[in-house]
Amino acid sequence: MMTSTSKDMEYILSILCLAVFTSKLVQSEDGSIWNERAQKDLKDSLNLVPNLNKAKNVILFLGDGMGINSVSAARLYKAQLTQQEEGTSTLAFEKFPYIALSKTYNTDRQTPDSAGTATAFLCGVKANLGTVGVNSNVPRFNCSLEEGNTVQSIIDWSEAEGKSTGIVTTARVTHATPAAAYAHSADRDWENDVNANGSCKDIARQLIEDNSHIEVILGGGQREFIPEGDGGRRTDNRTLTEEWIESIKAKKKTGHYVTTDTEFKTVDLSKTDHLLGLFAMSHMDYAIDRNDSNNENDQPSLAEMTATALKILQKNDKGFFLLVEGARIDHGHHENWAKRALYDTIAFDEAVEEALKNTDKEDTLIVVTADHSHAFTMAGYPEKGNDIFGIVKPVKEGSEPEDGLPYLSLVYGNGKGAMFDNNGTRRNFTDVDTHNNDFRFHAAVPLPYETHAAEDVGIFATGPMSHLFHGVHEQNYIAHVMAYASCVGINKDHCKPKPNDGPISGTNSEYSVIPKVLFITVVYILLQAFELP
Repeated sequence: MMTSTSKDMEYILSILCLAVFTSKLVQSEDGSIWNERAQKDLKDSLNLVPNLNKAKNVILFLGDGMGINSVSAARLYKAQLTQQEEGTSTLAFEKFPYIALSKTYNTDRQTPDSAGTATAFLCGVKANLGTVGVNSNVPRFNCSLEEGNTVQSIIDWSEAEGKSTGIVTTARVTHATPAAAYAHSADRDWENDVNANGSCKDIARQLIEDNSHIEVILGGGQREFIPEGDGGRRTDNRTLTEEWIESIKAKKKTGHYVTTDTEFKTVDLSKTDHLLGLFAMSHMDYAIDRNDSNNENDQPSLAEMTATALKILQKNDKGFFLLVEGARIDHGHHENWAKRALYDTIAFDEAVEEALKNTDKEDTLIVVTADHSHAFTMAGYPEKGNDIFGIVKPVKEGSEPEDGLPYLSLVYGNGKGAMFDNNGTRRNFTDVDTHNNDFRFHAAVPLPYETHAAEDVGIFATGPMSHLFHGVHEQNYIAHVMAYASCVGINKDHCKPKPNDGPISGTNSEYSVIPKVLFITVVYILLQAFELP
């Protein structure tokens, strides 16, 4: 396994090679290459036919904090890592045929958090900041108003139709995004009984007591399920993981609880109905740290967890719903650790590739989106081939920074990465290792942690009914499209055969309307032939 230093050297050499290749491309091309590419895209667009099949399966990939700027920067980072031409779509989900935008605000905030947004795209209703699985009648911290104001998620809708369900995340499985899939809480932080102060049912208890029907649960967060004496955070002396095992046995199902990648890989999936994997006390490792340490903490990757979840869920002939969250993109940005955030974005994309390889686009709807963006951007006119983590060369004489100091193209609006030193001088990066995983990129406003941003985020979709993502949508619309496509939830009338329509078609149409159209056409031709009124 290469050390971090040797990997950085290889990365820098790849950038130099890429810069030479890009320079030759720019110098030699006469414009025809862009015409050819545009014409290919145009042809592909003209040949694009909406997939009107019923979605047997739905997979929602949620890049937490993966705003458009993060997607663009990760695309460039991956091109430099793999020595591909800059500007090409290196991320798998960028090649999806349908792309839209999602408005991310919470009902009480212009800039949202991950709890209210998760409630929107999983439960179909917008909610207040910090709340999960409840509507906007419930203000944060007030669990007395939860009764009568809870909302179900697409996990519930799918289970009601006999489908299997799963949750995969690199965060704690009780964290905001996964929690909205199964819990109802006036505060996202009530992950254990201490946080909930005993008066409200904590999120970990809700997962084990009320949602043991979920077939696959993989991520971090052991501490929320075990007593303080065992290194956890529970004061009620309950070991919820053991209670989960007993609940699976009571159903006469086969279930396994694992805590390491080594155990994870020994599970006989052909004989497993339920799988609970908690691979860290809190969140799982950043992908780049996992690689640099040669996985010393013995954790599976997001792609590996996704592949395993699919193998279990695909045993259900009625289909499944799977939520996959790349959570640490968000955490990296909060610390101004751009390298960690972008590397986790690439790892997230590898999980998307895993799903594409192991599912059929004819019967599986895959949606990739984000809950919110971050105060993160890439700017400064860097040349093609410029190291994405490196210093930007001035675009021309006279465009140098007014303070005479070099600058980086990646920058944050706020956070820990202070822009100025104690003397009020902007930090000088001339001899700074900006490739270090712990390097914090510039932040204009000093804050204890970097914040989310309010702009729209992307929705990338492929598979049945993916064409329904076509413009600028409210975020809760995502849940309704996924439900409609897979015939779960409140809008299922189109899934039932209507009189004279015949059975539901499995070939690009919900109902077989061709016989009816053919009959009408033949009658019209006969009337015209015999000049009948």
